[in-house]
Amino acid sequence: MTQDGSKVERTLSIVMSALVLLCGSARSVDRGAPPTPAHDVLDTYFDMKVDDPYRWLENGDDPAVKRWSAVQDARTRKYLDGLPLRKPIFERLWRQISKTSSSFYSLYVVGNRIFAFYNQPPKQQPMIVLLARELDPSKAQIIVDPNALNPKGTTAIDWFVPSPDGKRVAVSLSDNGSENGSLHVFDVASRREIGEVIPRVQYPTAGGSVAWRADSTGFWYTRYPGPDRPAAEQHFFQKVYFHRIGDKPAKDAYALGEDFPKVAEIFLDNRFNANHVLVTVANGDGGEYAHYLIAPDGSTRQVTHFEDKVVAAVIGPDDQLYLVSRKDAPRGKLLKLDLAEPSLERARLIMPESQYVIQPGGEFGGEPVVVTSRALYVREVDGGPSRVAVFDHDGIPQGVMPLPDLATVDEVEPLWDGTLLYSIRTFLRPPYFSRYDEASGTAVETQLAQTSPVSYPDAEVVREFATSKDGTRVPLSIARRKGLKLDGSHPVLLTGYGGYGLSQTPHFLGPDVRLWLDAGGVYVIANLRGGGEYGEQWHRQGALTQKQNVFDDFAAAARHLVSQKYTSEEHLAISGASNGGLLMGAALTQHPELFRAVVARVGIYDMLRVELDPNGAFNTTEFGSVKNQEQFRALFAYSPYHQVTEDTRYPAVLMATGEHDGRVNPMQSRKMIARLQAATVSGRPVLLSINANAGHGIGSALSIRANQMADAEAFLFDQLGMKLPSEPSPPAPAPQAGEGRPIARTSR
Repeated sequence: MTQDGSKVERTLSIVMSALVLLCGSARSVDRGAPPTPAHDVLDTYFDMKVDDPYRWLENGDDPAVKRWSAVQDARTRKYLDGLPLRKPIFERLWRQISKTSSSFYSLYVVGNRIFAFYNQPPKQQPMIVLLARELDPSKAQIIVDPNALNPKGTTAIDWFVPSPDGKRVAVSLSDNGSENGSLHVFDVASRREIGEVIPRVQYPTAGGSVAWRADSTGFWYTRYPGPDRPAAEQHFFQKVYFHRIGDKPAKDAYALGEDFPKVAEIFLDNRFNANHVLVTVANGDGGEYAHYLIAPDGSTRQVTHFEDKVVAAVIGPDDQLYLVSRKDAPRGKLLKLDLAEPSLERARLIMPESQYVIQPGGEFGGEPVVVTSRALYVREVDGGPSRVAVFDHDGIPQGVMPLPDLATVDEVEPLWDGTLLYSIRTFLRPPYFSRYDEASGTAVETQLAQTSPVSYPDAEVVREFATSKDGTRVPLSIARRKGLKLDGSHPVLLTGYGGYGLSQTPHFLGPDVRLWLDAGGVYVIANLRGGGEYGEQWHRQGALTQKQNVFDDFAAAARHLVSQKYTSEEHLAISGASNGGLLMGAALTQHPELFRAVVARVGIYDMLRVELDPNGAFNTTEFGSVKNQEQFRALFAYSPYHQVTEDTRYPAVLMATGEHDGRVNPMQSRKMIARLQAATVSGRPVLLSINANAGHGIGSALSIRANQMADAEAFLFDQLGMKLPSEPSPPAPAPQAGEGRPIARTSR
């Protein structure tokens, strides 16, 4: 909420005077920023002493830190809410978001019915619905509605799994974007919750998961240690337990996990074959996996180990285990193993490595391989865009599923009649599902399609390549108005991620990018190393001691946009979140002259202290550890917090964090902002926004996300001198999906 300016200034003065008395000297070069006390705190790593002057800002429970945070947030709100463009930008975005149609995702087929997440703006949270066989969105039945459970909109569904008989659904619920979930079971027919809540099943460190028994009488689930274990272990040591419907959770039996690593991340799956449960165990976030099987009698058996480089697996309805291996195949090859004798040495190669990368799936993706009685469907990526290749059960190619250019597929769901639903995402059209007929190899669009009040008939997305410091070609997807004159004058917003093997794939650009283009801007996504766009080698070249390659790729992308006269340094802005927030911190400290403005959300900035947090410990397999001398030197060399230098002309900066973030400690943003405010001499603002009802962004209420979007847009418009364009007239109605329009068979 906006506060009166004089009140903010009085509060700031009182609080900061008190802090200086308590903590010692304070410095702020950023005009108008509160001076932040600094201490001489020295840490020794091997033969190096490292200063950490804002260590005191790590303790979020300290009343002094709370007061400091409140003043910082109040200053940011005063700036943002005082911008003449902020209110009309929010109103336009909210109006367009609210008029966006409902959408369906995370489909789960049970018999001839489909469970799905259902998003219906302007409701704050997605719901769980049931679709009948005719796939008519208007007949969707709401099974679980978190908006009704909590009218504030701050309760979210982390994930759900229906029982094989379709009579019950297990749901993880959490509050305030915390992703700290408890397991609830709902009866589908009555919509009522049954049984007792099972706590500690989900947390941002290792996530959470459920797999039902084939007879629907109970389920295996993940659980974290209880209060009987030390607090430092609460978000580690995830294990698997079995719960029988009707029993007290206290009676649940341990099943698996005692020998797993401290940073194990467990995913349970039996959706395509309920008789066997596949247990995928990740060794933290670095891309190492082991696989186990839970047999129908509850016995367990290990199939792969971390060193085997099997990065994904799926059990088919044919009682075969399909494994994506990267051993001597960084883009992936497909193996097949009979469950009757599940020893990896008996697996046979059915699909060798190709020019395409088999997507490993993981936390934010669907299954890499979908098996039907007729064929195998393999999700593949090629530098960003993706495709679905079709093979017979012995790996003989049968073509590809029809797709438009520059598209991606997140979900492939076999139905009961020899067809499959598959999601299609492109940059310039809202997401939709098509229905693929296995017999004919053709597809038609369905009614499961989102519509939006914004459209892009005057825009195009082109692919260009920047050349990185070591000669690597880095793909760029550039969204621009058709006929754009390349004269160096356009505001450009460049974004990227580059981590964890996650690929930046096409997605609908939405209302905020539409506004950016209408104001004369250009929007660019860089496919950086560290991601998975070109396979495991691409990932590894941007991980551990080679992480600097990611930042070099991003700088090369920025220079490409300047050299090709899309923009100039004075009109170039960058934006990123989480690992992309780290990217922003590294970019602005290594190349402050390249950028005019930076938006960084929930970012990591102190690379020497991040592993002390629970989720940071999981990240050591991706980033490295200060306990290893070579990795420490690499971490220190790019750690944004430690590379801030005094009396430097830094860009304008807006950082945002949430108090309930279990993935990245909010102290990362607090410390980085304090150091930047004390160092910058550009006269441009360095701002911190802290949301008390949000976490990392997953599960945040729709209104929170819309306000954060408006904050970023207003900040960038102000800093780059952009004007708010008049709102265009609504486009003429386009033919709606679901009219049976065929999609031509294509191949890429």
